Amino acid sequence: MLLFLLAFVLIGLLNLCYYLGFFKFAFASSEVKKTETPLPVSVIICAKNEAENLRNFLPKVLEQDHPNFEVVIINDASIDETLEVIEKFASENHRVKIVDVQNNEAFWANKKYALTLGIKKASKPFLLFTDADCRPESDQWLREMSAHFSTEKSIVLGYGGYFINSRSLLNKLIRFETLLTAIQYFSYARWGMPYMGVGRNLGYTAAEFYHQNGFATHLHIRAGDDDLFVNQAAHKRNTNICISANGITRSVPKEDLRSWFQQKRRHVSIAKHYKKKHQLLLGLFYSTQLLFWLFFLILIFTSYWQIALGMLAVRWLVQGTVFYNSGKKFGETDLFWLFPFLELFLIWAQLGIFIANLISKPTHWK
Repeated sequence: MLLFLLAFVLIGLLNLCYYLGFFKFAFASSEVKKTETPLPVSVIICAKNEAENLRNFLPKVLEQDHPNFEVVIINDASIDETLEVIEKFASENHRVKIVDVQNNEAFWANKKYALTLGIKKASKPFLLFTDADCRPESDQWLREMSAHFSTEKSIVLGYGGYFINSRSLLNKLIRFETLLTAIQYFSYARWGMPYMGVGRNLGYTAAEFYHQNGFATHLHIRAGDDDLFVNQAAHKRNTNICISANGITRSVPKEDLRSWFQQKRRHVSIAKHYKKKHQLLLGLFYSTQLLFWLFFLILIFTSYWQIALGMLAVRWLVQGTVFYNSGKKFGETDLFWLFPFLELFLIWAQLGIFIANLISKPTHWK
């Protein structure tokens, strides 16, 4: 049993090192960044059967307080009224450009193909990406995100959260997983090792896109237009992060556990295509989380229970500090009080997702 205790302490310390490393982001300033002359921006939205979401959320994009932007909306072979809705917006607002993508047998259901056509249509050198079901939290979203571009910085990572439903436990779980993921990719970026971004709120220059030859290296993988591109192109010199409250977008979360589980299966399946060093670091983080609780459950029923509780208390103190300070940046502080429960639920959900992906491949895009 002594070996179990030593393994538990080692695993706990390894996991604690990650959370202590997240302090740099958790306590980072989230000050608003100002520019005298906003950069010219193309907002790119890929929409597949998103007629209702476009009606609800596109006006918030078009109402941005920015003097020089356009919105390129890609109708990706929709079978609902998406194209008609886009055409109506285009007839009423000169900023809207339409890209109508028909099904292509070689690229069927491949979002990257549709996005490539949208990027080629864009006339501005700075590109911001969001989804049809996303709404900017502020009319300063474009200014905030674009202000983080510079001569050296060609990639900007933003926070893409979800709408809050305080009465839904699933909503809290989804937002907690999103917050934890954001803490990781923002922290890694601050460590000089950016590894992913989310397409709900992501920016990069057209020059960077063409320099990387677009999505060519992973075009055969249906998903990963956001994180695989960042994983391929981002490094410590060309990547910036936007953590201002004005730079947030929020989107519609899944409303049932099954749909969320399937969504996360798709996301997790992409991680195996990350660079090996990122796979190793991310895998070690999740492994130490799972093993910490497995060893804790064993040791709590032994004579070492006081040591186990002590390690848990220290871990919760460090975790709580990270989650509270990070949550304040993004309006997610209500999750702080439930984080021990949400973490446990998420760990076992992730284990289930890993097992499910071993058994069968998840489907991608719509």
